Amino acid sequence: MDLGIAGRVALVTAASRGLGRAVATALAEEGASVAICARNEGPLREAARAMPGDVLAIPADVTAPDAPRRLVEATVERFGGLHILVGNAGGPPPGRALEVTDDQLRAALEANFLTSVRLVREAVPHMRAAGWGRICLLTSYFIKQPSPTLVLSNAARTALWAWAKTAAQDLFPEGITLNLVCPGPHATDRMRELGIEGPAGDPADLGRVVAFLCSTHANFIS
Repeated sequence: MDLGIAGRVALVTAASRGLGRAVATALAEEGASVAICARNEGPLREAARAMPGDVLAIPADVTAPDAPRRLVEATVERFGGLHILVGNAGGPPPGRALEVTDDQLRAALEANFLTSVRLVREAVPHMRAAGWGRICLLTSYFIKQPSPTLVLSNAARTALWAWAKTAAQDLFPEGITLNLVCPGPHATDRMRELGIEGPAGDPADLGRVVAFLCSTHANFIS
């Protein structure tokens, strides 16, 4: 199936490995021009070389408050616009509900809630100018089935879900869709670091699901 996004411009954050890399690869395979970012420049450059087409690698920590603006500006400067945003960031450390501190909760909200909000704010004006946009934010199935040992992820990602459900209603009339993708366990470094065992999905499959949500065929999914 032709997803109709050849020639579109996409920004995928935290994309040097795991699900972010899988999504960026799927979009590049569909002919989109893709900008990717990650904190570690070596793995980021390697990921960019492995993807087809025109890929811009931007070393950056997406959770830094000014990073979303800089990433969007760099993408638009290189490719002339922005049509697709896939927001992704590494998950917070484990913790139980009554054991985490205020500072840990603030850090989780900063990284896994406010980072995505900032990315959307920066990207939307360019999508409005184009009259078309696709936004997908990667979260976790823990927003539906909280983990007792990952309260920081549970809280921050559920906040993002509530914000996104609200924002999607404002954006839909303008031809911009906003979706959260909430995957279960996949074979990524994050799952290995958390010691989560059991059946795990292939990140490449998840990447293709997100690519479809960013396609011309997903006009009414928001």
